[in-house]
Amino acid sequence: MEFLPELKLTLFNGWIFLFSFFLLQLYNLTFVSKQMRDKLLDRSNFDRKQWFLTLSGKFVAIPTMILMILTPITSEFIEFFLGIVMFLFGMVGLRLATLNFITTPLDQPVTKGLYSVSRNPQETMLSVILFGIGFTVGSWMIFILLVISRVFNHFQILAQEKACMKQYGDSYQEYIKKVPRYFLVF
Repeated sequence: MEFLPELKLTLFNGWIFLFSFFLLQLYNLTFVSKQMRDKLLDRSNFDRKQWFLTLSGKFVAIPTMILMILTPITSEFIEFFLGIVMFLFGMVGLRLATLNFITTPLDQPVTKGLYSVSRNPQETMLSVILFGIGFTVGSWMIFILLVISRVFNHFQILAQEKACMKQYGDSYQEYIKKVPRYFLVF
């Protein structure tokens, strides 16, 4: 792994994985109702601080994606293999978590499937996907930017959970007591 590998746009860069991820997200959002899409993307309960932290995370994500697009895939077998495994695991997990989300009635909190072992499986799987891409291109700079982005993302998750507490009340409070925020971390 290098801190910042040589940047060049080639056929075999991290863009391949990023493009695959965006195709999956487009597929996930294409076949759901407008109400479900709105629920999935809802940020209406965020206060100024939560909006600021969310946008800050997005600004960190932009250079991260640019680096992924411009960094060639590593020739180191272990890093590449680990990255591919993480990427594929994350993609499957994200698809399953999205299916759990979109098949839950709009007026109920999502608590089935992967949501029964994590309150935020979509975000967790997104992290696995992105770190997997980081391994496939072998860049420490991408890892540093991803950690910063994920810290900002944590505050977005806290805001989403606060909104769910308002919307679902006691049933969500019980869910919080039983299920960790990120798979193994309460």
